[in-house]
Amino acid sequence: MKIGRYLAVVAAVFVVGNAAPHAARAQPLIPVLKDNFEGKTFAAGSGLFYKKNFEQSAGTVRFVAGDARQGKQALQLSIRPLCAADAKGCSERAEVWEKHKVQVPYGDEVWYAFSMKLANPIPQDDHRYLMAQWKRQITPAAQKSYSPFLALRLDKGKIVITTETDEVKVEPLGTAERPDHCKPGETLVSNRPHDKQTRALVAWQANMPVTDWRYQNACTTEIAVKRYGNYIPAAESGWIDFVFDVKTGPRGNGRIAIAANGKPVALVTGHIGHQGVGLGPDMYFKFGPYRAGENSVWTVLYDRFRRGPRCEDVTSGAICGMWATAVSNAQ
Repeated sequence: MKIGRYLAVVAAVFVVGNAAPHAARAQPLIPVLKDNFEGKTFAAGSGLFYKKNFEQSAGTVRFVAGDARQGKQALQLSIRPLCAADAKGCSERAEVWEKHKVQVPYGDEVWYAFSMKLANPIPQDDHRYLMAQWKRQITPAAQKSYSPFLALRLDKGKIVITTETDEVKVEPLGTAERPDHCKPGETLVSNRPHDKQTRALVAWQANMPVTDWRYQNACTTEIAVKRYGNYIPAAESGWIDFVFDVKTGPRGNGRIAIAANGKPVALVTGHIGHQGVGLGPDMYFKFGPYRAGENSVWTVLYDRFRRGPRCEDVTSGAICGMWATAVSNAQ
């Protein structure tokens, strides 16, 4: 499917308010989830829980007052050192998951919004750090592991967003044609033939040279990124309000829209997500600090979590309308 058709579809999706009569809308099948983290535990209508296992035992969950994006409290998630120095494949996590009963069918469109703040000190090293991720269900029959098809990461102290798919056609960097950057219309990727997956860099901070991305090795046209002149706010800037429109499409019909602090950042189209033996019918979202083993404490705060089938379920009509205008102008 061509990019123009994708944009037309997204423009139709983003139109809100009185653009379509409420009576004409089908009843949403995806439940709306909300949590402002104002209580002593997760809200009854949040669909969220803290998963308990060995890796999660590195984490601490607190509902804290005094540093909230909205209201009186925020959710504070911290991880401490847990993995032995010589442990291979060990990770440390403090992740909050969607409950199984509220998970969304893979391929369905769903909107997410949440606010995030990285507490000091912010890790600056070249290491694996994630703050939020979306994944397809993986069953015991899976023949390999699968990376998140959408992830919010920290790369040497800078916030980046990546998407992932089954391995697609790429052109390698380091050639005379592409010495250290992609051609116009191409997307920078990390291609990994050993596990048959391709990761794309789709959004980053304004003060981050793209060539600093720790994974880059190729370029592709199988994943297209439309940018709007806005960037992810700096990791040290405080609270950041994120909005994501998510629709997987491992065969090339995927779409992810990203906004930060009320501004459109990127529209990603093309190959997004995975298909294969042992993958389940649903997708799930989890957020919280996750890293390979380290010897420090890392803390991230979250507030105002929202999930729903429509833009207006998770953010203001003004932002939704802005998106509709931005995408329409991009056609």
